[in-house]
Amino acid sequence: MNTVLTMSFGVVITPWKLIGYVGVLLFAGRWFVQLYASRVHRQVMVPRTFWYMSIAGSLLLLCYFTFGKNDSVGVLSNAFPLFVALYNLYLDFKSDDPRSGGMHTASD
Repeated sequence: MNTVLTMSFGVVITPWKLIGYVGVLLFAGRWFVQLYASRVHRQVMVPRTFWYMSIAGSLLLLCYFTFGKNDSVGVLSNAFPLFVALYNLYLDFKSDDPRSGGMHTASD
């Protein structure tokens, strides 16, 4: 997994780095999903997709920092958000109103 796939602009790309990049894109992209949902509903909304993207991004980044980079700081910085996202997703399912479509206001 540490085989060099390509080198572009001085950046070496390996399969582990691709996993890390996808994790970062998911983890950062969740805010655009939240922004779009809030804009559409004209109030602060947290769609269920936000939590799915948080979990997937955290898991990919945990894999990258554990196996690809062996970096305990990266592991710790992604383990906590994973726990929070899992807990919030649990609460979201627990309090689910069938009419909400997995979409809740921030004050729910």
